[in-house]
This record gives sequence, C-alpha cells and structure tokens, in this order.
Amino acid sequence: MRDAYETLLVTRPEPEVLLVTLNRPQAANAMNTRMGLDLLDVFETMLADPTHCRAVVLTGSGEKVFCAGGDLKERNGMTDGAWQAQHHIFERMVRAIIDCPMPVIAAVNGAAYGGGCETALCCDFIYASRNARFALPEVTLGIMPGAGGTQNLPRAVGERRAKELLLSGKPWSAEEAASWGMVNRVCEPENLVAEAVATAKIIADNAPIAIRQAKRAMHHGLSLSLADGLLFEIEAYNRMVPTEDRREGVAAFGEKRKPRFRGR
Repeated sequence: MRDAYETLLVTRPEPEVLLVTLNRPQAANAMNTRMGLDLLDVFETMLADPTHCRAVVLTGSGEKVFCAGGDLKERNGMTDGAWQAQHHIFERMVRAIIDCPMPVIAAVNGAAYGGGCETALCCDFIYASRNARFALPEVTLGIMPGAGGTQNLPRAVGERRAKELLLSGKPWSAEEAASWGMVNRVCEPENLVAEAVATAKIIADNAPIAIRQAKRAMHHGLSLSLADGLLFEIEAYNRMVPTEDRREGVAAFGEKRKPRFRGR
C-alpha cells in the first residue's frame, strides 16, 4: 500500500481501523481508471497482508456524493477494447473488496449511483447518510451493471425488488434501502463517518483471526447447502482452537478484564 494516492485519502482514525475516502470531489467522486487502480492496490495489499488493519471504512469526500459511478467523461470516445480493458480493472477491484479478509463498512455520504452503488454493495454492510440516494441506472445508458450489481443487489433486497430497481433504473432513498435490508443504519450526515468508525473500532477490538474466519464462513457458506455450510463453518472454527487469542479470550473472561488480542 502506497503512502499517497491520486484519487484516495487513506487515514487511520483508530490504530487498527483504515478509513479509505474516494477523493475526486471535482468529478463527484466518479470512478475513473486511476481510482480503480488505486482501490485495487489498497485492497490487494490487505488481501496479501491481513495484519495491515482489523477493519475498513470506505466513504466519499464531501457531503453530497459517495460516488457518481463510472466517469463518463473519461469513457466518452473510448474504443470497445479500451472500454473492456478499463472494466477489467474494475472487475478486479470489485473482487478485491469482496475478498478483503477484514470487514469493510461502506459509509455512504450521498449519491451512490451506478458503479458507486455497486462498490457500496461489495462491502460487508452499509451505513448511509439520511440524504444518501442509490441507483443502478445503467440500462438507461445502453449497458447493464457489471461490477456485481446484478448479483449483490438481489442478495441484499430480494430478487423481485432488485428486478424492479435494475430494470427501471430509478433511484431509491436511504430509508427505503434500510427498510429492504440493504442498509444497516441511517445516520445524520454529520455523524455518518464517526458512527461507521465507532462500529469498525468495536470490530477491531475483537479477536482478528476470529473475525476473519467468521466473515469467510458466512461469505462462502451462503453459496453452499446448509449441510456443506456447516462443514465449512467447523473447518473455520477449528483453525482458532490452537491460537493464542483463543486462550487469551478465555483467560480474560475468567480474570474479568478486557482481552488483549494479538492476532496469533
């Protein structure tokens, strides 16, 4: 992970929490090729080194826009080959976010349209500002969602609701997203990032190996039958039995103190 990025701000509001901010305010934080590469670098680094942090918050700069989607000004006039080459970067970025070993919380601070909505849906869960709005309007532009939207939205809101939203291209509010189960919490705009970081810190204070294994068990188990999912779960569980963190957790409980987890 680099010290600085052209399109992102990467900070640590807490020692074990990484705050990644999409930072192209002059372009409504739209996703250009450079932002795709920058996000890919951040999340592939964490995939390669799960000890880099214990939780991630992903948000956008400003108070009105999380991410307006793909940068259509950059895309205007692209050849078919150039368009597909750029999209391949976005595909890798999406998989890197989904495969991140640490929990990733989207703090959606405003409009999340197209690829911006898809990026939020790639995160483990979403906190949204009260003024946030979501949309997948790709069909109105002659294309379709191609960064996980047709897969993640139905898993979040159900097939029939997702079909209505995807095939119409119409937007929906943060309150609607919360009522459908897509958004976990609707926050006042001024409190959004602080609330997401506070939850990330709670997660980061827990045993990191346990967090990573629990996330992995849920992520992969949902694509399996219940019987196979239970087998996958116990394999994940058994990896924690010989860890120092498991012994520390039990000792701390008995000694009535806060455990000091070290990820070992």
